[in-house]
Amino acid sequence: MDTRPKIEPPKARRVLSANFDTSGFHFGIGLEIGFRLVHSERAQTVLNKDLAGGIGLVQMLDNTNYIALVVIWDAVKDKAVGFITCKTPVRAVRLTRDKIVVVVQNSVEVYAWNKPKEPKELDRLSVYETADNLLGMICMSSKLAAFPGRTPGHVQIVENDTGNVSIIPAHSTPLRAMAFSPKGELLATASEHGTIIRIWNTRNCARICELRRGWDSAAIFSLAFSSDGNLLACTSDKGTLHIFDVPDPEKLRELQSPSSHVSGAFPCSRPSATAAAVENGQGKWGFLGKIPFMPRMFSDQYSFTSASFEMGDEPTTGGMPLLSDNASLGTTKPQKGVLAWFDEETIHVVGAGLDARWEKFKMELDDDGRRRVRRVGWKRYCNDD
Repeated sequence: MDTRPKIEPPKARRVLSANFDTSGFHFGIGLEIGFRLVHSERAQTVLNKDLAGGIGLVQMLDNTNYIALVVIWDAVKDKAVGFITCKTPVRAVRLTRDKIVVVVQNSVEVYAWNKPKEPKELDRLSVYETADNLLGMICMSSKLAAFPGRTPGHVQIVENDTGNVSIIPAHSTPLRAMAFSPKGELLATASEHGTIIRIWNTRNCARICELRRGWDSAAIFSLAFSSDGNLLACTSDKGTLHIFDVPDPEKLRELQSPSSHVSGAFPCSRPSATAAAVENGQGKWGFLGKIPFMPRMFSDQYSFTSASFEMGDEPTTGGMPLLSDNASLGTTKPQKGVLAWFDEETIHVVGAGLDARWEKFKMELDDDGRRRVRRVGWKRYCNDD
């Protein structure tokens, strides 16, 4: 009779959420026993904090020591330095140098952040009502914040200094994802249909172009502009990373009039715009896209390259993904396909759940001189200890 105890494999850690800081250099993950900060290029943990309970949302303020957990945590002093009390579940948190923005299901709340010496409840400055925002959609630049409007499919753009609000009727169906370009001049939006991505000029709310992800509906996971604003990356539940060309931000001066609604893209800023037009979505169907009255599929602008990313091997019950115990993000399914640019050539894609993965993609030229994106590395980043 074998009385030796069975050797049990270590219990997998469940990652409740994953969010990049605005620089793309780090991402924070919420765990059932605390939180971590991970360096995005090496996928190595740089801070591991065990707490008494689970942390549903983690957001780092750029490359500083401040981390938002709704309790504001100073990673250097290893203590809480502020807290916010919300009556409804928090869907997202964002930090600036002087404000903390909290997203709940039907509103966005702005709090003053003055780095108090002792922990205290932060003062609320303003509240903006929104349509249902279970996914916590919000994006911020140094001057602007964007989040859903009161009407599904609309976007509110708020000036951080003045509080002035502009409305963009972006889509006819509820929003699914949005992202600012690095300088906040452009805003990319996608709806629940997930077939079209629209890019807007934030100065006058004019639509600049439409990008075609595909014709089948999909759930857009994440949108992110490259550091120079010339490229847009997109992930979806199809398990595909798409890369699009976007208009040159320098051409925005031509769009100062609110009546300038342009459906096509402006020339890109790379040296060979003509060659790029052949490889990008505008040249997908060649001369067929120029024939009048042809179906729209021949003239739409598609991604010029794509690659598959891993959704992870999540446990299933009855063929369906095993749901997480935490629904702080408005869904009990683990986050997947969260992306950020590390530099102009490198993209990182991370996911949450029991099979939390990090993947690294590189932009490069193939043998024919065409741009392509290729996966060059991956890791189960919670297994680094």
